[in-house]
Amino acid sequence: MTLYGYLKTRMGAKHVIMFENKDFLNSINIAKWQIYGASLVDCTFFCFSFLYKEKNFLKTEQAKKIFFEILDAEKGNGMNIDAYDSAINEFNSRFSKINWETHYSSSPFEYSSNALYNWAPIADELKKLDKQIVLNSMILKWNNIQKDFKNLVDNFQTK
Repeated sequence: MTLYGYLKTRMGAKHVIMFENKDFLNSINIAKWQIYGASLVDCTFFCFSFLYKEKNFLKTEQAKKIFFEILDAEKGNGMNIDAYDSAINEFNSRFSKINWETHYSSSPFEYSSNALYNWAPIADELKKLDKQIVLNSMILKWNNIQKDFKNLVDNFQTK
């Protein structure tokens, strides 16, 4: 959603015309899957790090199982192979190095926020002007998700 909002804001009224251009739609699709893959990596690590530290859930190997189940389902939903492979490579690279105790509280969504900035099909000279706004926008969206996740976990435990 943040990708589409950024594109609409940057293009103004012309966004309707641009969404009819097949090449542009293809570039949006590529960006969408790259950002989704990065977001899935970040979200998985955030959730398991939070559970590890705050709820003493030490089964971090389950992160792999859940991540790959979701990613494989998305491949079946049309995720392109480059985005799929990028997500796998990033996940595997970070999994062995992650500090489960601190990750959730130390910029856990930086990778996906940068993915939005890097992959959005906007001219580089315009993106440079937008960088801080785009990154802040993504962080604000992730803040809402973090809050919702923490509330769900707390409500689940009280039932």
